[in-house]
Amino acid sequence: MATTLEIAKSLLSPPGDTIQEHIDFIGMSQAELAERMGRPKEKINDIIKGREPITTATAFQLEKVLGISASFWLNREKTFRKELYELQQQEDFEKKKDWLSEFPVNEMRKFGWLPDTKEKHVLVDSLLKFFCVASTDEWQRIYLDEEVSVAFRVSLAHTKSPHAISAWLRKGEIQSKEIEISEFDKKRFKDALAEIKELAFLMPDDFTQQLQSICAKCGVAVVFTPNLPKAPISGATRWFHNKPIIQLSGRFRANDHFWFTFFHEAAHIILHGKKDVFLENLEGTEMNQAKEDEANAFAAKVLIEDKDWKEITSNLPLMPMQIERYAKKLRVTPGIIVGRLQHEDLVSKAFGNELKTQIEHYHL
Repeated sequence: MATTLEIAKSLLSPPGDTIQEHIDFIGMSQAELAERMGRPKEKINDIIKGREPITTATAFQLEKVLGISASFWLNREKTFRKELYELQQQEDFEKKKDWLSEFPVNEMRKFGWLPDTKEKHVLVDSLLKFFCVASTDEWQRIYLDEEVSVAFRVSLAHTKSPHAISAWLRKGEIQSKEIEISEFDKKRFKDALAEIKELAFLMPDDFTQQLQSICAKCGVAVVFTPNLPKAPISGATRWFHNKPIIQLSGRFRANDHFWFTFFHEAAHIILHGKKDVFLENLEGTEMNQAKEDEANAFAAKVLIEDKDWKEITSNLPLMPMQIERYAKKLRVTPGIIVGRLQHEDLVSKAFGNELKTQIEHYHL
């Protein structure tokens, strides 16, 4: 049984129907029309069947041969193509509904990334605009296809929720466009890490704004993007439109994890190439372990110098008061020392958590 869309398409009349009706009325064949217009018979048949559009040149040829104005044929063509496109869009929308259902739409609406509506055709259109793609096929080519995409250089095909992850990453790109940054200066950025380490120690109320400002002056866009359901990603680093982006989620809500993630991402920018994409704590993507180890070592050393860490670990076990004294001396928060001790399995995961500072609402 034919669907409503199939019936509507079958009833759609191309301008070629009017050409055929008129030449039938005056007793002219398609072959004669083609000869008088100086066009191949096959081409005229394609126009009559609606397989080829009526161009401006064709419209004026029809005006001369059939005595019906070129504007009539151009308007007839425009109306037909518009109606055909709208039907094709409706047909395509049926496929897009399944694509839409894969995204955490409720959360994206709550965060203001999508309009606050339940109308699916509006949400599909808004989602395509959000990703700056013409169709779902382009979204798939950019984020899922195994071949390297110009727009996004890794495939999310083997992650548990590529739709949610792609939305999180895309939001970071949108946020980065809203930040005015200087031209990237690697030396200046590397030198600024000392200032940022002091910021991590002081933790003023506006530390996120200060962090953004310091990095922007070095040519790095730092953005804060809340996690989406099924997208458990701590941070990401990549170059987007010649701009390095550090994107942070604050997933674990603790200051030690936040700052280690930042310095880890900063290491990727300083040490590694513009074509690399680094997605932290995300299963299912290719990971260069050597580069990850380099970034971990870099971040650890920025926060606590090797000689200082050796002194701390040589005096284990430590009481919380001793950790606080070391923290004050090294100008790091106690939580950063505790987090590293936990990470290196030198203390239990329960030890010293009261020394960590929770970061609940840091994102902008």
